[in-house]
Amino acid sequence: MSAPAPAVGRPVSTTSWPRARELARLAGERQRAAATERPGLAAALGGTLAEPLTALTDLPAFDTSAMDGWAVAGPGPWRLAGRVLAGRTPPPLLDGWATEIATGAQLPPGATAVLRREHGEPERGVLRPGAAADPVPGQDVRPRGQECRRGEELLPTGTEVTPAVLGLAAACGYDRLTVRRAPTVELLVLGDELLAAGLPTPGLVRDALGPMLEPWLRARGAELLARRAVRDDFALLRDAIRHSPAEVVVSTGATAAGPVDFLHGALAEAGGRLLVDGVRVRPGHPMLLAELPPVRSGGPVRHLVGLPGNPLAAVAGAVTLALPLLAALLGRTGPHTRSVRGGEPLPGHPADTRLLPVRLTGAGPRPLAFDGPAMLRGLALADALAVVPPGGTAAGDLVELLDVPR
Repeated sequence: MSAPAPAVGRPVSTTSWPRARELARLAGERQRAAATERPGLAAALGGTLAEPLTALTDLPAFDTSAMDGWAVAGPGPWRLAGRVLAGRTPPPLLDGWATEIATGAQLPPGATAVLRREHGEPERGVLRPGAAADPVPGQDVRPRGQECRRGEELLPTGTEVTPAVLGLAAACGYDRLTVRRAPTVELLVLGDELLAAGLPTPGLVRDALGPMLEPWLRARGAELLARRAVRDDFALLRDAIRHSPAEVVVSTGATAAGPVDFLHGALAEAGGRLLVDGVRVRPGHPMLLAELPPVRSGGPVRHLVGLPGNPLAAVAGAVTLALPLLAALLGRTGPHTRSVRGGEPLPGHPADTRLLPVRLTGAGPRPLAFDGPAMLRGLALADALAVVPPGGTAAGDLVELLDVPR
């Protein structure tokens, strides 16, 4: 193992949890590139809109029937003629006439309403409303432009492209979407003690962070270039950081001050500049965020998020620094918190914010067991992470919640 660089100075105090998230967001905004692409709808899933989604047509594009039944013109009874199915252009309907119509079919010109099938009594070419009254004008009709008008802004820039967004875009006539190019990420999993497969053995443990973090980063819009194991070797870590082509390097472990915690020294030799070095949060307080120099002259700056090696502590680091950084790189807001009324006290740390896995019940958030820094069992059952201020919360207090990354 090559010798580490001389120890770098450590800060006297660490950053508060809210301030650390804000610094990560600001770093992403400064680094954010303007590059965009126009993939087909399916390929745009998980991306971020680089321009507003504007309606290309009225929606619906024509008056349509909201029910199976009959399109009618004027008051009843009506003489019956023909049938209108979805996908057909119907002829005009004269006053006093009705035509059978399917849900979603275009309303004939001249029709005033739709009489539901269960309300009509057709007999010998004549339709009567039965026990129901005549439908009022516009009844069970989806008028043209009910949902939106052509040119109307439907979604703002920065919206994540979800399946629902794809459906809306398709309904409005889009074949492609303009999205921000996904930020590239390299995941460095540090440690000689980590196994990639099989059962743990004396002194060796399975890598839980690689399989967990990789899908989280992809789900947050990142393009994962690689997931690499890096041994406890100072020079290997320094070179991995220095030469990584990714816009964001995410590392696990080596953030504290142990005998093989080389990350601070490796950052110093790689030209890194610390933006956050320790956060007043439990678990996960030895996390860090650093700015890295470009790989090549004139290239963009990069960032490194150093997550602690313990699994739940690494999760705390991800929601504190990595996810806000990625959201800002993509031009998104968030990740957001929400507040609910607590039904029972939540234990806190005397001086630091605590991120506590909880289940959401009718009585409010309930803390889960197995919430130690090295544990994931509680997180696997959790609906959210409660943001517990120093000293904890009392029954009836508002509790801030973070969604568990999925």
